[in-house]
Amino acid sequence: MGIEIEDKFDVPYDYALPDLDDLAAGVTGPKSYQLVALYYDTPDLRLAARGVTLRRRRGGDDAGWHLKLPQAKGVRQEIAVPLTRSTRTVPPELTELVRAYTRGAELEVVAELDTRRSVTVLHDGGTRLLEVADDRVKATDRREGGRVVRWREVEAELIDESRRALLAKVGKRLRKAGAKPSGAASKLAKVLQPAPPPLARCEPGSAGEVVLAYLASQVNALLSQDPRVRRADDDAVHQMRVASRRLRSALKAFKTVVSGTEQVQDELRWLGTVLGEARDLEVMRARFGERLAGLPSGLIVGPVRERLGADLLARERDAYERIKDALSGERYYALLNALDALLAGPSLGKAAPKPAKERLAVIAADNWSRVTKAYDRAQAVEDPERRETAMHDVRKAAKRARYTAEALRPTLGKGMAKLAKRAEDIQEVLGAHQDGVVAQETLTEEAERARRAGEDTFTYGLLVGIERDLAARAHADFPGVWAETVKAVAKLL
Repeated sequence: MGIEIEDKFDVPYDYALPDLDDLAAGVTGPKSYQLVALYYDTPDLRLAARGVTLRRRRGGDDAGWHLKLPQAKGVRQEIAVPLTRSTRTVPPELTELVRAYTRGAELEVVAELDTRRSVTVLHDGGTRLLEVADDRVKATDRREGGRVVRWREVEAELIDESRRALLAKVGKRLRKAGAKPSGAASKLAKVLQPAPPPLARCEPGSAGEVVLAYLASQVNALLSQDPRVRRADDDAVHQMRVASRRLRSALKAFKTVVSGTEQVQDELRWLGTVLGEARDLEVMRARFGERLAGLPSGLIVGPVRERLGADLLARERDAYERIKDALSGERYYALLNALDALLAGPSLGKAAPKPAKERLAVIAADNWSRVTKAYDRAQAVEDPERRETAMHDVRKAAKRARYTAEALRPTLGKGMAKLAKRAEDIQEVLGAHQDGVVAQETLTEEAERARRAGEDTFTYGLLVGIERDLAARAHADFPGVWAETVKAVAKLL
């Protein structure tokens, strides 16, 4: 697995590659290769529509199966597995990683590319910095009709990720010689010309246009994390959970813009719950590891590290298996299909055609008002335990206000960034208190297991005391944070 960072350029057949010798300590090449690649997709090109490519390539120094997943403009994550004999069957580990796109549809060969490649390498001593690939391509659409397309292109691919400036210099040199930035994200896109996922059209500058664009960005964020979650990549579950929460929050906040989304919201809540178990265990395990690292060794009695480390890790891995089962099930595919349908043909509310800046500023203010109303309700509760439960609603309202403000930052400007930060302050101090309470409950449960096993529970009690103190500190800090935030937000809204 690696990250592919490259700039692609269209060039005429008589293009002369410029001299690059002065851009690096050494330049080697060109060296020629013959590459033959088969590209796989569903019959309706679900991968290509999302900028995903899956191929089996022979020739060159990296023959094998390659899956490329878009990360950002000019940046793709590349996952490679060794070449197999079969051209019919895609390796199961790669099939698994594109399930969010295929959703049960079969993969088949959709195109064949025959490329004569000439590679020039820029290096610094023994360190390869950047490759310039000069490609002459013959592409055959393997679907009905067998259309053939030929072209020449140049790719500048960064090998040392720290040399972004070098990539910019090479690109400038190539453009000066007559190269033009490619309009296609990949070679495959040039031959198949897939249509992007449909997105409903709204009046330019309208609230509907802004909200639908934001929803589309979060659907893409959710999909981009799916393969990473299946690989159990670092922070992937968290990022996918955040995308699902942002989507659900936006559908609630912007219900006067896009209406009738209650069922999708329910399914996003289900997905967040599925992802939440593993994420919460991951956070708790890291939290306890940090606490234990801060204690003198003499205060750590018994196999505490194992129970709060290995035991929680085993539970986390079990939770990951449940996530993978859910992500390969019909309910998840139905949710993804519903999100696609929502973007393609939303039920637009009365606020959708209104000017974005006028209507969305009101929505941002309304969402902050939800926070203050939740706070007032919580403070009116006399019973301390019930009041703490009500304060959890304040935290949820603050999170929604934050997500809403972040969504509107590109449209409404820096004031929304400030509002988001203020809402996050409320969310974090309440979250610190809640996390401390949950940590105490978990430690008490683990201490009971240790006691039944005949182990010393001294360290668990010590950790409970630390968590109780941290929770109490957050509780004490809240009134000051709240007063400061209310005063600051009043100036913003």
